[in-house]
Amino acid sequence: MYEMFYEMKHTPFTRSIPTDMLCKTHQNAEILDRLEYTAMHQLFTLLVGEPGTGKTSALRHLKDKLPEDKYMVIYISDSRLKPRSFYYYTLGMFGCKASIHTSISRQELISQTEIMRSIHNRKVVVIIDEAHLLGKEMLEEARFLLNYRMDSENPVSLILSGQTELWDKLKLSAYRAILGRVDIECFLTPMDFSDTKKYIESQLKYSGHTAPIFTEDAMRSIFEFSGGNPRAINRACTQSLIYGSQMKQTCIDSKSVDIVLKNEVTGVRSS
Repeated sequence: MYEMFYEMKHTPFTRSIPTDMLCKTHQNAEILDRLEYTAMHQLFTLLVGEPGTGKTSALRHLKDKLPEDKYMVIYISDSRLKPRSFYYYTLGMFGCKASIHTSISRQELISQTEIMRSIHNRKVVVIIDEAHLLGKEMLEEARFLLNYRMDSENPVSLILSGQTELWDKLKLSAYRAILGRVDIECFLTPMDFSDTKKYIESQLKYSGHTAPIFTEDAMRSIFEFSGGNPRAINRACTQSLIYGSQMKQTCIDSKSVDIVLKNEVTGVRSS
């Protein structure tokens, strides 16, 4: 709709942007470094953040950056994940069937990862998304899997990605043993205005539009509305671009943005 008016080659502010074109903030770079370190050393890591702060983008970036000849990445997103279904997903990637007995499936996964590492020289990275929804049974199974050999490297890298409820849950005394196994904690927080401005400009650069579209005040209004939450920024910018194209505005100011935020964008502000 607005892409033609602004002479864009690609649609900005979407989830489909190639990872090498994502905005590179200091926080994003630090998170990616920690996730890469996790994969390299087969660690247990938490990736925690409020909805829309960029957890999925960070995981996509990690997957794209890890060489396929050196790493096997298994991504799982199942809000009802249990140990049996966990082994169904993971062993299925190796062409194996999970047993009805969790202990047997666990041993089979460990054997398969050892074969993958010793023969194919590839490490296994397991990512579980929406991990704040996991029950204690699955979290305990993750601990058992990583406790296989206390004196050696873990059989897999395990990354649990979820909302802040995951961190709150693991701090409870009932989950103390699981939290004690965590090697690295990554917390994604909303962007400040400087990074919000950088984020908007990088999205427009990706689109192929060469001239600025949003004024400084307009970007300030978007930041104040979104609280620096990337998902909310995307929604506000997209609606503002639609409005701007309808009004034939080559430059969108804070007045136009405020009209959009008041009348068209709802339910996206971060709490």
